[in-house]
Amino acid sequence: MDVYVARQPIFDRKKNIAAYELLFRDSMSNAFPEIDGDVATSKLLTRSFFNIGLDQLTGGKKAFINFTEDLLLKQVPTMFPREEVVVEVLEDVTPGDAVIRACEQIMQQGYVLALDDFIYRDDLTELISLADIIKIDFMLTPQEAVGDMLSRLSQYEVEFLAEKIETYEEYQADREMGFKYFQGYFFSKPEILKSTDIAPSHVGLLQLVAELNREDCSMAKLEEMVNVDISISYKLLRYINSAYFRRVREITSIRQFVMLVTAAELAGDKPNELIRASIIRAKFCQLMGQATGEGVDPAELFLVGLFSMLDAMLDAPMDAIVEQLPFSEGVKTALVARKGALADYLNLVTAYEIGDWDKCRELSVVVALSEEALPASYLDAVGWADAYPVL
Repeated sequence: MDVYVARQPIFDRKKNIAAYELLFRDSMSNAFPEIDGDVATSKLLTRSFFNIGLDQLTGGKKAFINFTEDLLLKQVPTMFPREEVVVEVLEDVTPGDAVIRACEQIMQQGYVLALDDFIYRDDLTELISLADIIKIDFMLTPQEAVGDMLSRLSQYEVEFLAEKIETYEEYQADREMGFKYFQGYFFSKPEILKSTDIAPSHVGLLQLVAELNREDCSMAKLEEMVNVDISISYKLLRYINSAYFRRVREITSIRQFVMLVTAAELAGDKPNELIRASIIRAKFCQLMGQATGEGVDPAELFLVGLFSMLDAMLDAPMDAIVEQLPFSEGVKTALVARKGALADYLNLVTAYEIGDWDKCRELSVVVALSEEALPASYLDAVGWADAYPVL
């Protein structure tokens, strides 16, 4: 059985990764034809997480996993190590006596319980008293109603997780409201677009990226530029003298290696997940390009994936950044407008990130890529990125 697994980051108040929520399906059909859903999900969980391994999926962080009512009653969550999972109780679970007893048993074995897509109802009080974390979806609950909900829940010893947080403004507002955890892609968006100017400290890095992408790229010129930028010189020396440098043979070129370090430096004051997600995109795009074998340059796909969140790294509009760089028209169009052959791969990657399996299936056809190639490529990209040291 092919397993389609994506992970979404969950941050703490300091924007450090606290956990990942795992999204999964057994196929792009987004359904389990002719198989009972709970049985299929149970098989999928055991095959994917015991065969793949949670560590490969989460880099050692906890995994938030959704469980249906039937799976809770069957105590399926206890098949997994309590140190590695958070048991998410889905919003459509009926809080009857049997479910309450099942959750009590799971909790008594030391598992963390989270209530997913929570909206307050009086019949949920027993579940609330058992929960460790309550997840509030800001797409489902208007922000003005959240304060009342938090006030009502203040009598319980629970922590709150804000999900579907898409901007830094939302993150800051929810942080002030008392939320402890945050889920969403706010980290991949620019914070505040005050101007189109690029910070002086980043101009040299962009010039380095520009030189890396010239067809007549001069190693002497690169050496001169790297020597001038002390931070880049230090980081390159650090990695050349580390165990990680042995992995350079897995990178297609020294140019790619310098580009990775440069991208990490550009994202220096951002959450580590930003550069990690960028590297996953870069490798995933490259692997898919290699799998299709025609019409696209895998090296350009790597570049598109790596710098697809350059606007978030620099807090500036993508078009203002890209116009300063000698990228090919295909790369520019993909980064700025998300159109063209290269963008099809990037859009496929971003659909996979959020578990939009219908969109993945549609774009797989567009790029003439077998759907079955996606899970292995994604896991390879995740492993490749997570092996890259924190910069």
